[in-house]
Amino acid sequence: MLLTMANIATACNVPVFRYALERWRPDSCEVVVFHDGTFSSSQEQFLRSLDEYSLDNNGTANMKVMRQHTSEPMDNSVSKLWSSLQVAEQKITVPWLVVRSRAGRGRLVNSWNGSLDDAVSAGIVESPARKELSRRLVTGDSAVWLVLKSDDADRNTATVELLTKQLNELSNKIPLPEGVGLPGSELFSDIPLLMKFSVLEIDPHDVDETYLVSLLHGLDPDSKAAGDPLVVPVFGRGRALEVIPASKVDAGLIEDLTLFLCGACSCQVKDMNPGFDLLLSTAWNIELFGEEAAEVSARMEADIVDVALPELVLIPPGKSTTTDGSMPAEQVSELRVSYSVNDVAVKEPGAAISVFWAIAILTVFVGFVVISKVFRPSP
Repeated sequence: MLLTMANIATACNVPVFRYALERWRPDSCEVVVFHDGTFSSSQEQFLRSLDEYSLDNNGTANMKVMRQHTSEPMDNSVSKLWSSLQVAEQKITVPWLVVRSRAGRGRLVNSWNGSLDDAVSAGIVESPARKELSRRLVTGDSAVWLVLKSDDADRNTATVELLTKQLNELSNKIPLPEGVGLPGSELFSDIPLLMKFSVLEIDPHDVDETYLVSLLHGLDPDSKAAGDPLVVPVFGRGRALEVIPASKVDAGLIEDLTLFLCGACSCQVKDMNPGFDLLLSTAWNIELFGEEAAEVSARMEADIVDVALPELVLIPPGKSTTTDGSMPAEQVSELRVSYSVNDVAVKEPGAAISVFWAIAILTVFVGFVVISKVFRPSP
């Protein structure tokens, strides 16, 4: 009987990258605008565009927008955020915009903050690189490896060449899991299922990529000072597996991470898998399923595992941003969380489900061991 239940628990043989693309909703970012009730016409126009993108208005960006008057009552979370900003920043001139992203499980971090005027040109919702990233993911790329270049041209070239060479070899080496398309391992999109990988370079001095560059440098500020490019494998609906200094990337690591992404998705619960979601503006269901998007979404909803998520925690007091809008070392530790499976409270309706979780957790743990080669929580 245990053997039978084990087979049920591991019935899904869809690769991780494809399961994430079809079934995992991106986590929502919070865009909080602190103000005193006064906006210029250009600021008001920008805020209206943010509202149109937001999930609250059925927009295409994984974000929610909130306007908070600084003299009106605030809930506890927003009040503490405002207080921490006033302590951290030498000068705050409202209107002031903060983007908070979910990182790991149950954590919100300040991924960018600055004046509303600065936000207009920061490319918070869209940028050329993220548009290209989305395009590749919805047209068949299994994973897109972002390379945030440094000022060292030789290191940039070496990093891109290494990734390109290894990924080309792996695309012809790694087989698809057996059983894809069978009951429990169905594909919902007509996008070809391929082992296809690509590299997307990002210029750190591109003003259109200000938000993305600040976010990635904030996750590993030491790399910028060391002249080290950053490597970020992205899959699914814009889920970044990890931000890795290029000095730690070698052929073995590239293969290990690729095998993890291409292996059967034995644990379907998104929050028990490593990574964090980038802020993107993409109509994923329409791009993937076309006119049948609503029907397909309803079918997938029926398969969602019931998980009790941990409560989101606040940004700790302290300096919240550097002069370029990126996160300082104090908050990097908040993003670099340890992916302990014990952080998620799972409802267990029966013995069969208990066996499912035992196997699923073991599978995810193996994936975490791979990630831990380059991922270490900040002390």
